[in-house]
Amino acid sequence: MSSAPEHLAAPVGDRDEPTAGEGILRRQAQRESAARTYARSLPVVPVRARGMTVEGADGRRYLDCLSGAGTLALGHNHPVVLEAIRGVLDSGAPLHVLDLATPVKDAFTTALFETLPSALAEHGRIQFCGPAGTDAVEAAIKLTRTATGRGGLLAFSGAYHGMTAAALAATGDTAARAALHGAEAQVTRLPFPYDYRCPFGIGGERGAELAARWTAHLLDDPKGGVQPPAGMLLEAVQGEGGVIPAPDGWLRRMRTITADRDIPLIVDEVQTGVGRTGTFWAVERSGIVPDVMVLSKAIGGSLPLAVIVYREELDGWLPGAHAGTFRGNQLAMAAGAATLRFVRGNALHERAETIGSRMLGLLRGLAAHHPCIGDVRGRGLMIGVEMVDAGAEADDHGALPAAPHLAARVQREALHRGLIVELGGRYGSVVRLLPPLTITDEQAEAVLERLAAAIEAADAAAPGAAA
Repeated sequence: MSSAPEHLAAPVGDRDEPTAGEGILRRQAQRESAARTYARSLPVVPVRARGMTVEGADGRRYLDCLSGAGTLALGHNHPVVLEAIRGVLDSGAPLHVLDLATPVKDAFTTALFETLPSALAEHGRIQFCGPAGTDAVEAAIKLTRTATGRGGLLAFSGAYHGMTAAALAATGDTAARAALHGAEAQVTRLPFPYDYRCPFGIGGERGAELAARWTAHLLDDPKGGVQPPAGMLLEAVQGEGGVIPAPDGWLRRMRTITADRDIPLIVDEVQTGVGRTGTFWAVERSGIVPDVMVLSKAIGGSLPLAVIVYREELDGWLPGAHAGTFRGNQLAMAAGAATLRFVRGNALHERAETIGSRMLGLLRGLAAHHPCIGDVRGRGLMIGVEMVDAGAEADDHGALPAAPHLAARVQREALHRGLIVELGGRYGSVVRLLPPLTITDEQAEAVLERLAAAIEAADAAAPGAAA
């Protein structure tokens, strides 16, 4: 790969001497919280970035399939984003305005509403929250609890919605929820259709139908133990849960179930939005219109921004009922408006569908030759490769046990080859690809080549592998 074009970001050769970033990494380990995550598995010190390419302090270059956990829809430092930010800086506009009206904010809101499902755009309201997606999840839960007067919440196995209290209570990760000390008592956990590891041991449409039937039955059972729900919170594609797309028919059933019982449906589009899954918003594929959409990450054009958009009938808040100091990030709104318009104007969501389908097909072909790949799945440019223990016994549904240690080795081997990937899933065994929507055909080919080499090397190094 050393002869690859510059834009493919071929890594430089191995070095024995200390690198420029080693001191920075050492000081980070000494000074920062034990809660740091990405820094542990990705010991990279980025100093420059453009598009999909990241250059470290040691001079090595990487293809970035993490993209700020999906934040960088246009990749690093896209010209339209930089131009929008410079425009605000050069204008002399205030950068901090709380929730006051500004031309920049008005332009962002207009650009966002132009992309929304028409039923929300025509009869919707927007609330600017704190700067993170978890803040918007908190706002959505508070909104529906205020509107309905109910305290319960319906959430799903495998879900991830953030790290603040209510968002964490809705998250499916038991270890992550341990700090809540009982604060999640009003959350009812429902089965999410996961084809490879179907909770009913069936999979496919039948497994999804049973999950929907169980949900309806539990809600209608007077002794089912469900707290009266203020809302149902779900992801159209579970991200941290392992890149698990919800079947379109199941999503439509959730919409019918909630509408028939007057339960607001909240869809978390924090990671799936702005073209990531092949449609501008992930819900568009199924045709449903939720009552509340939770938006963050890519809507800020790489800068912190989070909002909820919801049906005007739910707008029962009093002034100041949900506030926050950093709701008026002018730079993020300018970058976000530029990103929204660029993605929409250049149909990058369609590009994500086309190139994502191609990558999925090639990865499934790779899986046919590597038993350690249990499943390949995704939507658009949100792709997951589930690593499994090929030497173990499969369950009754044909699923092999998860192999988190193998997935971690794949991540390390990929980094060694100049490819940054993320891990996720129930057991941390899913290798996740979240490349920018601007990925070229050549870059996609390089990603697959490097990932294939990483999987082969990691599998060969696994305990029990053939010599």
